[in-house]
Amino acid sequence: MSRWAGQPSIKGSTEAVRMALLTLNTIGITFVWGVEQTYCTPYLLSLGLTKSKTSLVWIAGPLSGLIVQPIVGALADESTSKWGRRRPFIVLGSILSAFCLLTLGFTKEIVEFFVPEHPATQTVTITTAVMAIYAVDFSINAVMSAARSLVVDTLPIEKQQTGSAWGSRMSAIGHGIAYATGAIDLPSILGTSLGDTQFKQLTVIAALGLVFTCGVTSWAVTERILIAPRHDPRKEEGGFKVISQIWSTIVNLPPRIRAICMAQFWAWIGWFPFLFYSTTWIGETYFRYDVARDAKDSGDALGEIGRVGSEAFIIYSVITFLGSWILPMIIKSPDDESYTQRPPEALRGIVENFNKYKPELLTAWMWGHATFAGAMLFAPFAKSFRFATFLVCLCGLPWNIASWAPSAFLGVEVNKLSGAAGPNASYRRLSHSSSVEMEEIKGSTLDPEDSRSGSKSNTTGQLSGVYFGILNIYTTIPQFIGTILSTIIFSILEPGKSPELAHNAHPNEHHGTDGPNAIAVCLFIGACSAVVAIFATRKLKYL
Repeated sequence: MSRWAGQPSIKGSTEAVRMALLTLNTIGITFVWGVEQTYCTPYLLSLGLTKSKTSLVWIAGPLSGLIVQPIVGALADESTSKWGRRRPFIVLGSILSAFCLLTLGFTKEIVEFFVPEHPATQTVTITTAVMAIYAVDFSINAVMSAARSLVVDTLPIEKQQTGSAWGSRMSAIGHGIAYATGAIDLPSILGTSLGDTQFKQLTVIAALGLVFTCGVTSWAVTERILIAPRHDPRKEEGGFKVISQIWSTIVNLPPRIRAICMAQFWAWIGWFPFLFYSTTWIGETYFRYDVARDAKDSGDALGEIGRVGSEAFIIYSVITFLGSWILPMIIKSPDDESYTQRPPEALRGIVENFNKYKPELLTAWMWGHATFAGAMLFAPFAKSFRFATFLVCLCGLPWNIASWAPSAFLGVEVNKLSGAAGPNASYRRLSHSSSVEMEEIKGSTLDPEDSRSGSKSNTTGQLSGVYFGILNIYTTIPQFIGTILSTIIFSILEPGKSPELAHNAHPNEHHGTDGPNAIAVCLFIGACSAVVAIFATRKLKYL
């Protein structure tokens, strides 16, 4: 068995403060994703890439998730660093991500510095931008892996849904900030101090925000220190140890965890095109059906499409933010049967009567799939950006549940497998007046084997990094599928360059706009996959 030193703890005088500090890094992470999802597709199209080639660039997301998150999770699970298992990956990953973001934002300037006025300048610029996107995706996935596992490691089993709900709230805030800053004309407000274009300034703000939020979370959370990892005879020694452990765990997944992963698999075939192309879809719909012909030749089409998409997603973000606070209060936690928080005596009768009618999280997850599917089935029929915005906003609450339910269910299952249960398995808080250094925590070692019968808090999510890495594999494989499907659809329906963005291209190189919007067709196919996700999620009821 593993041997540990100290206890997990979070600074803060109230639970709300502690939860906010624990999940604050999610704001920085989702801000980065929001900027990438809103601006990078039209940015690549403005450089002259076709939609089919742009879709191949977005294989960076699933590729990085497939490789980075499981490996980082497995490495962190066995880390014996004095700073903890997760925080070093969070801090170092955020710094690397910030550097790559700045490279992406100032790609043209960097290339022109090394390759001034050369025929190959545009090709080098496109290559550098694509490589920067890959680097951002790889590094931010390392941060995500460690951040998710930090929540599971720190919180007891009855707080897993609360932690996931707070993560969803912080995600909504991060996306809201990203879309709000993307919707306003930053250069007119900030001048050129952070760059002379909207995209440059957004990458600077995103880089600073990521480093700051990850730094605050790492400061506020104290992890247990792993003294000696457990011995697993299934593991091989040598360079393939991590891969062997991941494969062995996938093959031997418990039935409920496998069912959670399969539900995530089918759901993400639908969510992938929605997250990466919907802002571009709204912007294209706006340019094709709502803008006067003489206004289509905008000098800053990239900024216009980004701002229109961001304005629509501000409404979406408001819905997701409100949902992240309201839904956890009206949906029953998956561990309510084993733990129920005692309400105030004056409200006891009202709360108990209300609890009888609260839907289960599993039911809400199924309804979320259904709502998303119902909305996206109408995507090919959107002929105005207002209707497209309405369809996107309908997906706000389903995204809340999709962001929160898999982590909540998996967190409960991982803690059950680890033997942590009940209110005694709680973290220790640190008040504002107390200060515990890492060296002091090393003073007390905990051997779960010796205290197995005396405490249920002996381990919390020992292999959470591996299990969440595997969940991410089931999240990224459908993204590969979505990338292949979108590449085929874009090649058939819109094989040329974007008429809205690629103004430097010859008109003969532009694709037509008379047929169905290719992105809308991808969203329709995603809706069909969400229908399958309903039945995959339903299997959890019988396991």
